[in-house]
Amino acid sequence: MIYGYIRKSTEKQSFEHMEYEISDYAAKHDMKIDVWVEETISSRKPLNKRKLGALVEEIKDGDVLICSELSRISRSVPETFSILQTCLNKNCQVITIKENYHLGNDLQSQVLAFAFGLASQIERDLISQRTKCSLASKKEQGIKLGRPVGAESKRLKLAKNLKRIQDLLAKGVSKNQISKIMNVQYMTLSRFIKRYGLNDSSTTIQ
Repeated sequence: MIYGYIRKSTEKQSFEHMEYEISDYAAKHDMKIDVWVEETISSRKPLNKRKLGALVEEIKDGDVLICSELSRISRSVPETFSILQTCLNKNCQVITIKENYHLGNDLQSQVLAFAFGLASQIERDLISQRTKCSLASKKEQGIKLGRPVGAESKRLKLAKNLKRIQDLLAKGVSKNQISKIMNVQYMTLSRFIKRYGLNDSSTTIQ
């Protein structure tokens, strides 16, 4: 089975030009496209959300996948390598017209796949290194790392101090002052008071 894969990122792009390139290549090499797979989607979308993902799963031994250029498959080196490696492991050929890649079960293809794998590892290492440098820089600047305290934690803190909040309200202490005492946002406290139906006295101590 020979598949022609076409992907465009936006509605402004056209399938026709890419389809012509693939059809022209197939005709010059005595090949016939059995199935066309077309989709309008960003390459940043997860592979399992794209038609290409289903195609890579479905492709079988001896099948051929043709696309106009490598960037139509993916713009991410690690993902491109993963797709190519999956196809080669299934003994399928992958042809990209622009780069003139013809990947199959041969030494040249294995060397190229190794090069993609090496590039993928380098890219992952660089991302990891940039992340570590960024975290180190933030730490030096005194920026607190890790997950910020969420609203759930704040509500839990207020719930533990329910009796104290009730007493403060009964004494006429303002919500603004209580929020400062509890070290929470004013709106967080207001929602908590409303949720628990606490008596918000109109006579307040500022």
